[in-house]
Amino acid sequence: MPPAVVLVTGVSRWLGGALAAELARDRAIERVIGVDTVPPSPEMLRRLGRTEFVRADIRNPMIGKVIATASVDTVVHMNISSTPAGSGGRGPMKELNVIGTMQLLAACQRAESVRRFVLKSSSAVYGASSRDPAVFTEKMQARRVPSGGFARDSLDIEGYVRSFARRRPDVGVVALRFTNFIGPRIDSVLTSFLRMPLVPTALGYDARVQLLHEDDALAVLTRATTGDFAGTVNVGGEGTLLLSQAIRRLGRLQVPLPSPALGSLGRLTRRFGYVDYSPEQMRFLNFGRVVDTTVLRDEFGYTPRYTTEQALADYATTVVPVIPPQVVAGVTERAQGLVARIGATAGTVGERLRPAPPSPSLRAVRDA
Repeated sequence: MPPAVVLVTGVSRWLGGALAAELARDRAIERVIGVDTVPPSPEMLRRLGRTEFVRADIRNPMIGKVIATASVDTVVHMNISSTPAGSGGRGPMKELNVIGTMQLLAACQRAESVRRFVLKSSSAVYGASSRDPAVFTEKMQARRVPSGGFARDSLDIEGYVRSFARRRPDVGVVALRFTNFIGPRIDSVLTSFLRMPLVPTALGYDARVQLLHEDDALAVLTRATTGDFAGTVNVGGEGTLLLSQAIRRLGRLQVPLPSPALGSLGRLTRRFGYVDYSPEQMRFLNFGRVVDTTVLRDEFGYTPRYTTEQALADYATTVVPVIPPQVVAGVTERAQGLVARIGATAGTVGERLRPAPPSPSLRAVRDA
């Protein structure tokens, strides 16, 4: 049975607005209410169609009146910020993410009309470290628990949502752990990073990247809102790419830097508003993260239309190559040759400096 009244938070952003517009086209849904602290752009307002926009702050208890007055039965929580710059700093970002979610859940708990709650979460809850498994399933936890930033907020938010589900067992709760979004229209930290003509990366690392096309993200959100699935599900495209491969395919030039220099560069770019990638996101660019999508296909009932490679290729149509692909390939080949020569020289020197084996008549002694 389709929902009657749906409330979507964060409709001023592309994905939240696109979801509200998609739901508004479904005549089986009586009302679609979009909530945000700032009004959508004129273009987004035209796309929203019959969506009713309400300028409200989910951090304010007044959101409860909106839900109760409209007899909302389905709430889709999209208003979660992943970048401090987009929220006015780390403090306001945490307040929006954590305090805002708490106020929204409190309003849903009091409203007897609410029967479904959909959370746009992130695979960032798994963290990123050298101890990570090859693939994360929904039952796994982070090997290195995120200590701050968006990943920590996502963990806290999911914890509050699980507590809400225990208090209101009559509400179907869905937590969608999305991998990194990419596509021609969506704007994210990763797309901003990949648009840089010279892409800084950590020297000695080449992360595995799993992408999700914006159209697949929208389809999953729509199905989660109108369907009957309840639980946690990883959402990502099939296959992976190395970060170096993604950079080359976009006609960018990779600039490997030592980790301390990369950290200083990250602080500098955040300060001047070039690219807002935090230390936790830099760890992701070092180690990467891949999730298992068996539950998505078998239980949730959706198979992404785009693989990771296809999603990147579609995004590439909007990116003007700063460096021709043949030049990128040539530079990369020369760099790899230089690294190979350095490695061979180091190996030769190491062999010459290696101490001679002890005489068979002597027993080797090592420090404990």
